[in-house]
Amino acid sequence: MMYETGIDTHGGKPLDVPLDDIDSAAPADSPASRRKWVIAGISIAALFLALAAYYLTRPDAAPADDAAGDQVPIVSVIAPGRTTVAGEINATGTIAARRELPVGVVGEGGRVVSVPVDEGDWVRQGQVLAVIDRSVQNQQSQAAVAQIRVAQADADLAQANLDRALKLVDRGFISAADVDRLTATRDAATARVRVAQAQSRELAARNARLNIVAPAAGLVLSRDVEPGQTVSGGSPALFTIAQGGEMELLARLGESELARVSVGESATVRPVGSDEVFTGQIWQIAPTIDATDRQGTARVALSYAPSLRPGGFANATISSGTVVAPILPESAIQSDSEGSFVYLVGTDNKVAKRRVTLGNVTPGGIVIAAGLTGQERVVLRAGGFLNEGDAVKPALERATRSASAR
Repeated sequence: MMYETGIDTHGGKPLDVPLDDIDSAAPADSPASRRKWVIAGISIAALFLALAAYYLTRPDAAPADDAAGDQVPIVSVIAPGRTTVAGEINATGTIAARRELPVGVVGEGGRVVSVPVDEGDWVRQGQVLAVIDRSVQNQQSQAAVAQIRVAQADADLAQANLDRALKLVDRGFISAADVDRLTATRDAATARVRVAQAQSRELAARNARLNIVAPAAGLVLSRDVEPGQTVSGGSPALFTIAQGGEMELLARLGESELARVSVGESATVRPVGSDEVFTGQIWQIAPTIDATDRQGTARVALSYAPSLRPGGFANATISSGTVVAPILPESAIQSDSEGSFVYLVGTDNKVAKRRVTLGNVTPGGIVIAAGLTGQERVVLRAGGFLNEGDAVKPALERATRSASAR
């Protein structure tokens, strides 16, 4: 039963009067009746307003599809396709002489009296590089020449005795045994002449070896001897010559890279600290792999140039044929402790992780050597803010391609 409060009596105390009694007692068009209807209308309106406010402000007030659409991020994706790329391998290595000739003492040695060449000089084959004192050897050589003359004189005398004996054989003054003896004497004297001549030639050859000469034409790379120095046959090399002045780069490559190159492929070489670029060719590939660093050597032949200094460091770019593979910008490639990967967006618009193997770097991006066919939708940017299984709205962008590698 409803009561209305606030009706004052003349006694000053509130009087609670049932509304039903008032309504039944009041006429239909009385002020009390109209007030009842006004209160009821206000109550109903307030109820409707409260319900409307509730449905409008509750979390699931909007349709499910619209709410989901507002919360799903939009990501740029790319379908890279496959591009023909000129394969190139970047390597580093040391510059060296292609044919390095160490030159040392080949005789008994002695005191060096002159060194007519220096480092950086060009020499021809047979040119004298250093001269060793031969004063003693010259005396021995003269003695050998004198021995030849003595032996020759004996041989001439023996021949004359034989000739005279042969004239007397027919007269019976000389026996056949005497002729045989004189013939043997003549032959022995002739042999001694030949022995003396051989000894003289040997001494001459020994004396000639006291001149240290260039075994081939080329560039003198090092000189480790000075006049007055005493050298012997066991001394280290006194000179180093680059045969023909030809140089090479000993490019160090990993096992997989070494398998991709072959003899005859071109390479460009840039020495460290120089802006000059030199072109060469691979002329030899090492048949073995270093067990310590799992690398091998590709030897790149280079023509002589003053900027190519043996022992210097250089960078090389080696052509390795062509490959057909997807190319992605660097922003699309992520990495973790296990290697490189990309995020793909599947047909269900959810993110999936895919491991990839990186290849060469080109002006258009990085070649993906393995892991992609090129038809996938790859997240172009914002991969670092995504997780596998996230729902996204893909926005396809056009791929840019390049056919040359750097």
